[in-house]
Amino acid sequence: MRAPTPAFRLLRRQFNTSPIFHHENPLGLPSHGIPKSGTIPRMARGLPTKQHIPSVTKIIAVSSAKGGVGKSTVSVNLALALAHAGKRTGILDTDIFGPSIPRLMNLGGEQPRLSEKGKLVPLVNYGVKTMSMGYLVDEGKAVVWRGLMVMKALQQLLWDVEWGGLDVLVLDLPPGTGDTQLTVTQQVVLDGAVVVSTPQDIALIDAVKGINMFRTVEVPILGMVQNMSMFTCPNCHHSTHIFGADGVARECEKHGIHLLGDVPLNATICQDADQGKPTVVARKGPLADAYHGIATKVIAQLWPEEKE
Repeated sequence: MRAPTPAFRLLRRQFNTSPIFHHENPLGLPSHGIPKSGTIPRMARGLPTKQHIPSVTKIIAVSSAKGGVGKSTVSVNLALALAHAGKRTGILDTDIFGPSIPRLMNLGGEQPRLSEKGKLVPLVNYGVKTMSMGYLVDEGKAVVWRGLMVMKALQQLLWDVEWGGLDVLVLDLPPGTGDTQLTVTQQVVLDGAVVVSTPQDIALIDAVKGINMFRTVEVPILGMVQNMSMFTCPNCHHSTHIFGADGVARECEKHGIHLLGDVPLNATICQDADQGKPTVVARKGPLADAYHGIATKVIAQLWPEEKE
């Protein structure tokens, strides 16, 4: 494929995270690629307007409401498992300040180009289309922005990406239940949400907040994923519940939602993620099967007509 002309390539040297950009166009996209004022979903008279992302059939959000529970690793492996199941899949990293997708998808250092329509063209690896703030700023460089810039950048990532036809788009949400989460849930038509948590009580406190947030904004909850559930020593093969046992299962029963799957605490999953080759594509066996099982349950809810 012929390399894109310089006119349609987004160069990092043209991108600056300092506040000199007007918040209406923080990513510095060409003016012809930015919708006219009022066409991007926004609060109108205090009421949010939800819209579908163009050329995307289904959209799901993956949330933890707490950092450090492995949500992004679950998001990436879920997206890859959906792709392996035959779904045209994309993943959008909505974390402006701490994007993880470039490293997890082995696309660090890559730069997106712009289409002739002035929209960002996703980067692709392992058969999954991806977009992230991490492609627009060098790794390790801080994004020092206030709220208006962050929200506008998020909207550009939501509406100014040329996905080119997807069956499902996975939104990897940052921790918390604040502006980013509300922007996504109130402006995008979501077909469901997946909540990730460890079995530990302190993590479940925030996970329940995430559940309540989705219910408040009327987003259907597909279920919860219990991550880092059990550790098996590779030497003596003794198994122990480091973060507690069955905490997520109890919350699922309490709140009347599905338990989508149980992913063990295993150093291999961490190593796969750090090397940019997620477990679903790096290996076969029980670890990868855990994510495939989650994807199967998600597909059953998003496409119930496919059940035999």
